[in-house]
Amino acid sequence: MLDYHPVTRERLDDLRRFSERHGRFRYCSCMRWRMTSGEYSRATKEERVAALEARVVAETPVGVLAYQDGEPVGWVSVAPRETYGALERYKALARVDDAPVWSVACFFLDRSARGQGVTLGLLNAAVAYARSRGARIIEGYPVEPGPRLYTYMGAPATFLTAGFVDVTPPGRERLVMRYTVGAAPADRANH
Repeated sequence: MLDYHPVTRERLDDLRRFSERHGRFRYCSCMRWRMTSGEYSRATKEERVAALEARVVAETPVGVLAYQDGEPVGWVSVAPRETYGALERYKALARVDDAPVWSVACFFLDRSARGQGVTLGLLNAAVAYARSRGARIIEGYPVEPGPRLYTYMGAPATFLTAGFVDVTPPGRERLVMRYTVGAAPADRANH
Protein backbone atom coordinates (compact mmCIF):
# COMPACT_ATOMS: atom_id res chain seq x y z
CA MET A 1 0.00 0.00 0.00
CA LEU A 2 1.40 3.37 -1.02
CA ASP A 3 0.67 6.83 0.32
CA TYR A 4 1.44 10.11 -1.43
CA HIS A 5 2.10 13.42 0.31
CA PRO A 6 3.25 16.85 -0.89
CA VAL A 7 6.61 17.90 0.47
CA THR A 8 5.96 20.54 3.13
CA ARG A 9 8.01 21.79 6.06
CA GLU A 10 6.55 18.96 8.13
CA ARG A 11 7.89 16.42 5.62
CA LEU A 12 11.32 17.99 5.11
CA ASP A 13 12.99 15.22 7.13
CA ASP A 14 11.38 12.65 4.79
CA LEU A 15 12.80 14.49 1.78
CA ARG A 16 16.22 14.51 3.46
CA ARG A 17 16.06 10.75 4.12
CA PHE A 18 15.00 10.08 0.53
CA SER A 19 17.82 12.28 -0.77
CA GLU A 20 20.46 10.69 1.47
CA ARG A 21 19.49 7.20 0.29
CA HIS A 22 19.59 8.05 -3.42
CA GLY A 23 22.86 9.55 -4.60
CA ARG A 24 21.63 10.18 -8.15
CA PHE A 25 18.64 12.13 -6.82
CA ARG A 26 20.82 13.97 -4.29
CA TYR A 27 23.33 15.00 -6.95
CA CYS A 28 20.69 17.04 -8.77
CA SER A 29 18.21 17.53 -5.91
CA CYS A 30 15.69 18.21 -8.63
CA MET A 31 17.20 21.64 -9.21
CA ARG A 32 18.22 21.10 -12.86
CA TRP A 33 15.03 22.72 -14.17
CA ARG A 34 14.63 25.09 -11.23
CA MET A 35 17.98 26.88 -11.46
CA THR A 36 19.17 28.58 -14.59
CA SER A 37 21.87 26.62 -16.44
CA GLY A 38 24.58 28.94 -15.13
CA GLU A 39 23.37 28.71 -11.54
CA TYR A 40 23.15 24.93 -11.76
CA SER A 41 26.62 24.46 -13.24
CA ARG A 42 28.20 26.71 -10.59
CA ALA A 43 26.34 25.08 -7.67
CA THR A 44 27.82 22.21 -5.69
CA LYS A 45 25.74 19.17 -4.81
CA GLU A 46 25.38 20.52 -1.27
CA GLU A 47 24.20 23.90 -2.58
CA ARG A 48 21.56 22.18 -4.74
CA VAL A 49 20.36 20.17 -1.72
CA ALA A 50 20.16 23.39 0.31
CA ALA A 51 18.35 25.22 -2.50
CA LEU A 52 15.60 22.59 -2.68
CA GLU A 53 15.24 22.58 1.10
CA ALA A 54 15.08 26.39 1.14
CA ARG A 55 12.14 26.26 -1.26
CA VAL A 56 10.33 23.86 1.06
CA VAL A 57 10.99 26.10 4.08
CA ALA A 58 9.70 29.10 2.07
CA GLU A 59 6.53 27.08 1.31
CA THR A 60 7.24 27.07 -2.42
CA PRO A 61 5.72 23.91 -3.93
CA VAL A 62 8.39 21.43 -5.00
CA GLY A 63 6.83 18.00 -5.30
CA VAL A 64 5.23 14.90 -3.87
CA LEU A 65 6.77 11.87 -2.16
CA ALA A 66 5.45 8.31 -2.39
CA TYR A 67 5.62 6.28 0.82
CA GLN A 68 5.69 2.54 1.34
CA ASP A 69 5.35 1.41 4.96
CA GLY A 70 6.04 4.97 6.09
CA GLU A 71 9.29 5.33 4.14
CA PRO A 72 9.70 7.61 1.10
CA VAL A 73 10.31 5.49 -2.02
CA GLY A 74 9.40 7.84 -4.88
CA TRP A 75 9.41 11.48 -5.94
CA VAL A 76 7.71 13.67 -8.51
CA SER A 77 8.63 17.28 -9.04
CA VAL A 78 5.53 19.44 -9.53
CA ALA A 79 5.29 23.20 -9.11
CA PRO A 80 4.15 26.33 -10.92
CA ARG A 81 6.09 26.55 -14.17
CA GLU A 82 7.47 29.99 -13.35
CA THR A 83 9.42 28.45 -10.43
CA TYR A 84 11.47 26.43 -12.94
CA GLY A 85 14.07 28.96 -14.14
CA ALA A 86 15.80 26.70 -16.68
CA LEU A 87 12.54 25.28 -18.01
CA GLU A 88 11.27 28.81 -18.65
CA ARG A 89 14.38 29.49 -20.75
CA TYR A 90 14.53 26.14 -22.59
CA LYS A 91 13.49 26.81 -26.18
CA ALA A 92 12.68 23.16 -26.96
CA LEU A 93 9.98 23.33 -24.26
CA ALA A 94 8.89 26.94 -24.68
CA ARG A 95 5.46 27.79 -23.32
CA VAL A 96 2.60 26.61 -25.51
CA ASP A 97 0.51 29.68 -24.58
CA ASP A 98 0.17 32.25 -21.81
CA ALA A 99 -2.04 30.08 -19.57
CA PRO A 100 -0.77 29.61 -16.02
CA VAL A 101 0.39 26.01 -15.64
CA TRP A 102 1.97 23.74 -13.10
CA SER A 103 4.76 21.58 -14.51
CA VAL A 104 5.66 17.98 -13.78
CA ALA A 105 9.38 17.89 -14.51
CA CYS A 106 10.93 14.81 -12.87
CA PHE A 107 10.28 11.39 -11.38
CA PHE A 108 12.65 9.35 -9.24
CA LEU A 109 11.92 5.91 -7.78
CA ASP A 110 13.73 3.67 -5.36
CA ARG A 111 14.62 0.36 -7.01
CA SER A 112 12.23 -1.43 -4.66
CA ALA A 113 9.33 0.65 -5.97
CA ARG A 114 9.90 0.16 -9.69
CA GLY A 115 7.45 -1.85 -11.78
CA GLN A 116 4.57 -1.34 -9.32
CA GLY A 117 2.72 1.59 -10.89
CA VAL A 118 4.32 4.11 -8.55
CA THR A 119 5.07 6.56 -11.37
CA LEU A 120 1.37 6.68 -12.30
CA GLY A 121 0.47 7.03 -8.62
CA LEU A 122 2.93 9.91 -8.28
CA LEU A 123 1.55 11.60 -11.40
CA ASN A 124 -2.02 11.32 -10.11
CA ALA A 125 -0.88 12.67 -6.73
CA ALA A 126 0.91 15.56 -8.48
CA VAL A 127 -2.32 16.47 -10.30
CA ALA A 128 -4.29 16.29 -7.06
CA TYR A 129 -1.74 18.45 -5.26
CA ALA A 130 -1.64 21.06 -8.04
CA ARG A 131 -5.44 21.14 -8.10
CA SER A 132 -5.55 21.62 -4.32
CA ARG A 133 -3.32 24.68 -4.81
CA GLY A 134 -5.63 26.15 -7.46
CA ALA A 135 -3.98 24.89 -10.65
CA ARG A 136 -6.30 24.53 -13.64
CA ILE A 137 -3.68 23.15 -16.06
CA ILE A 138 -0.94 20.66 -15.23
CA GLU A 139 1.70 20.10 -17.88
CA GLY A 140 4.32 17.41 -18.42
CA TYR A 141 7.15 16.82 -20.88
CA PRO A 142 7.48 13.04 -21.14
CA VAL A 143 10.04 11.22 -23.24
CA GLU A 144 9.69 7.78 -24.84
CA PRO A 145 11.63 5.20 -22.80
CA GLY A 146 15.04 4.42 -24.20
CA PRO A 147 18.63 5.64 -24.15
CA ARG A 148 17.68 9.32 -24.59
CA LEU A 149 18.45 12.00 -22.10
CA TYR A 150 15.63 13.26 -19.85
CA THR A 151 13.88 9.89 -19.52
CA TYR A 152 13.36 10.81 -15.85
CA MET A 153 10.59 13.11 -17.09
CA GLY A 154 8.22 10.16 -17.43
CA ALA A 155 6.82 8.18 -20.34
CA PRO A 156 4.02 9.42 -22.62
CA ALA A 157 1.94 6.30 -21.88
CA THR A 158 1.89 7.15 -18.17
CA PHE A 159 0.65 10.66 -18.87
CA LEU A 160 -2.03 9.35 -21.25
CA THR A 161 -3.22 6.89 -18.61
CA ALA A 162 -3.49 9.78 -16.12
CA GLY A 163 -5.74 11.73 -18.50
CA PHE A 164 -3.19 14.05 -20.08
CA VAL A 165 -3.44 14.91 -23.78
CA ASP A 166 -0.78 15.85 -26.31
CA VAL A 167 -0.71 19.62 -26.95
CA THR A 168 2.68 19.71 -28.66
CA PRO A 169 2.74 22.56 -31.19
CA PRO A 170 3.37 21.49 -34.80
CA GLY A 171 7.05 21.36 -35.68
CA ARG A 172 8.25 20.78 -32.11
CA GLU A 173 10.29 17.71 -31.26
CA ARG A 174 9.75 17.72 -27.48
CA LEU A 175 6.39 16.44 -26.33
CA VAL A 176 4.11 18.65 -24.23
CA MET A 177 1.13 17.02 -22.52
CA ARG A 178 -1.59 18.67 -20.44
CA TYR A 179 -4.23 17.82 -17.93
CA THR A 180 -6.95 20.46 -17.78
CA VAL A 181 -9.08 20.43 -14.64
CA GLY A 182 -12.76 19.97 -15.38
CA ALA A 183 -12.33 19.12 -19.06
CA ALA A 184 -13.39 15.81 -20.53
CA PRO A 185 -10.38 13.91 -21.93
CA ALA A 186 -11.44 14.68 -25.52
CA ASP A 187 -11.69 18.40 -24.69
CA ARG A 188 -8.44 18.80 -22.73
CA ALA A 189 -6.42 19.45 -25.89
CA ASN A 190 -8.49 22.55 -26.56
CA HIS A 191 -7.60 24.18 -23.23
